[in-house]
Order: sequence, then C-alpha cells, then structure tokens
Amino acid sequence: MLVIIILLLCILFIIASSTKFKLHPFLALLFACLGFGLFTGMPLSKIVQSINEGFGDTIGYIGIVIIAGTIIGTFLEFSGGAFTLADRILKLIGEKRVPLAMSIIGYFVSIPVFADSGFVILSPLNKALSKRANISLAGPAIALSLGLMVTHCLIPPTPGPIATAGILGADIGLVILLGIPVSLFALFNSWLFAAKFAAKVQIDPNPEISDKEIALKMKEAPSAINAMGPILVPIILIVLRSVSEFPTNPMGEGAVKTIVGFIGEPIIALLIGLLLAFRLPQKLQKSMLADSGWVGKGLRNAAIIIIITGAGGAFGKVLQNSSLADTLGNALADAKLGIWLPFIIAATIKTAQGSSTVAMITTACILSPLLASLGFTSEIAKALMVVSIGAGAMVASHVNDSYFWVVTQMSRMDVKTGYKLHSLGSLILGLSAALIIWILSLFLI
Repeated sequence: MLVIIILLLCILFIIASSTKFKLHPFLALLFACLGFGLFTGMPLSKIVQSINEGFGDTIGYIGIVIIAGTIIGTFLEFSGGAFTLADRILKLIGEKRVPLAMSIIGYFVSIPVFADSGFVILSPLNKALSKRANISLAGPAIALSLGLMVTHCLIPPTPGPIATAGILGADIGLVILLGIPVSLFALFNSWLFAAKFAAKVQIDPNPEISDKEIALKMKEAPSAINAMGPILVPIILIVLRSVSEFPTNPMGEGAVKTIVGFIGEPIIALLIGLLLAFRLPQKLQKSMLADSGWVGKGLRNAAIIIIITGAGGAFGKVLQNSSLADTLGNALADAKLGIWLPFIIAATIKTAQGSSTVAMITTACILSPLLASLGFTSEIAKALMVVSIGAGAMVASHVNDSYFWVVTQMSRMDVKTGYKLHSLGSLILGLSAALIIWILSLFLI
C-alpha cells in the first residue's frame, strides 16, 4: 500500500510542479524518479542505474523517429505543402462543406505536424473559407481543432503515440492499423459536434488573409501529391512491415520479407519520408539544411519531446525495478477496468496538467511494468493500450493546455466559449475513441 501511495504522490508532484510552479516536465519526471526510488527504499546504486538505463534505452529506440517526423512537419509548414494539401481536400469535398473539409484537413495535417502548429498554419485558410461561405467561424474552427487533435494523439508518426508505443513495446504498425478506424470514428463524432452544435455560435471570420494572398501562396507551394508523400509513404512502409510479420507469412520468408522488414522499420521509413520532404521546396537551398534553417528548427522542436520522452523512460524503469508491478497490478486487476484503465489514467493526467504528450508518456511509464499482471501481453493488446492512452490524452483540453489558447485566440473565442466548444469537443472526441476501443477489445483480446 505504501508503494501505491508514493506513486500517487509522485504523479501529483509531476502535475503540480509542471502546472502550478511551471517546472519543466523533464525535471519534474527526473525528480519523481529520485523521489520514488528513495522513498520506496531502492538501493541508491539501483536508482541511478535505472534512470540511466531507462533514459538511454527509450531515446535509443524512438529518438531518431521523433527527429525525422518533426523535420518532415517543419518542411511541410514552411514550404506551404500543408496549405496545398488543404486546398486539394477542399476541392474534393466542396467549399460549402467547410466544417467537414476542415475536419479532414486537420486529420491528415496533424500526422506529421504538431496540432498547435497545424492550427496556426491553417487558421488563415479556415477564416477565408468561412467568410467565403458566409458562415460562422466557430464550426470550422472547432472541426479543425478536433481534427488536428485526433491524429496528434492516435496516429504515428506523431511523437506521442510513437513514444507510448516504444515505452510499452507495442508494434507501431499495429498501432496504426487500430488507430485509423478508432480515429475515424472519433473524427465523425467531432465533426457532428462542430457542424450541429459549435456552428450555432456566431463568430465573424474577418479573415486576415485575402483569397488573392492565399492564391499567391499556393503558387509557391508543392503539389498536393508531393505534399502527401512524406506523410503517406512512411505509414505505408510501417504497415507493410507489420503485415509481413503476420504468422501466415503473406510475403514469404525470403528477400521480399527481409527488404520490407528493413524499410518498414520506423527509423528507416521516417528517414525515407524525410528525403521526400526535401523535395517540397521549389528549390532546396543549403541554408534550409543548416542549423539556422528548417532542419535546425525541426531539431530544436524535436529536442523538447525527446528529453521528456527519455525522462519518462527513466521514470518507467525505476517503477519496473521496484515492487510496484506486483503490488499495483494485483490491486488494479481486482478493479476489472480492463482497457478503460489506460484511458482513465491518461485522461486524469491530461486534464490536470494540460499536455497530451506528457500525459501519454507518463501513463505509458506507469503501466509498462504492469502489462503482465494486467493481462496485456499480446501484441494486439499492447497496441490497443497505446490507442486507449491516446484517447485519454484528448480529455479534456482547457486553460492549462497551450493548444486551448491557440484555438481560442486565433478563432476570436473568449474563455467561456472556449470551454463550451473546444473543451467539450475534446471530451466528446476522447470518449468516442474510448467507446470504440472498448468494443474492439471485446473481440480482439
């Protein structure tokens, strides 16, 4: 019981220190490692060893993947590729269906681009289209914000799901295969919420960029096919690798399986996507590849995610090397929460401290030592757990989440309206995903 109490205190420390006292999550996680180890009586040398091993092993597994994915997102942002992709989807769907279009655009753009960056990139287009269609900005804005959020939390190669899969040892290809139907179900419900509820709130779009300016920007951007390449190709390669490893050996056991297995490794797949991203600018310049250019910016953005992920891995290793697994595992097993357990933990941490990525990493670290005692040992069970954690990490975005402020400030919403539309929408998004995950778990595990 003492171990469980200390764990809860460590989680409260992470939440309070990173929200109220603004301590960086990296330091909060490291101090939690030390505190848990010291107060549970772990040998001092074992605490240090656990921190070093956990940090190094975690970064070694997913560090390069996060870096490559972030650089891809940076090239899409600065080249205008995200804009081109948005415009093509609009043409296919129809400009009068702006909320639906923005849901789908957000869904695809946030796979390689962080949700807040994606909203900033697409906000001018969103306002211009809303004005052109003579509708309130509220519906399209919420449709976009929730569309960006769903893939940000559920679909690799976004850093959060990749880090969670790495910590839990889940197959990324299976996570993608499960994440796609779950995310599409949640996306449909979020679109209904945006189109039927949020759209009734009147907000004047008053676009900051004219149709003419959008057209000029589009002329400098890559084609939609080129813009989609760095996103789709890595996903396809990773999924093919998972398919090749099915027990039925659909690709045989020879050279084809070996090659597919190599290029489908997340590191190789993302590096291939990175090379495709280099084709996005009209002319690739040396300055773009320098430390002060696009690559440098992507590396700096990735660094924050990597160090938090590494610290989360250290926290998980300390938990693994304690008596927590047996103690907490037996206690939770009696609760019979099943696949709802990772969702509830992630939702609690997300709502309390704001960051979806931190919530996912922290939850994965807590549950990693408990996989066996909870019965989540098969590949499909671990993949479902990753998706369940992602669903919880969407509940609920409010004032302690920087994304809340990006959405509300760029959409002319006050705080009350933000809670009514964005926060409630994120709650519906997460619960929708959790419901379909639970239904899938009844058949798959």
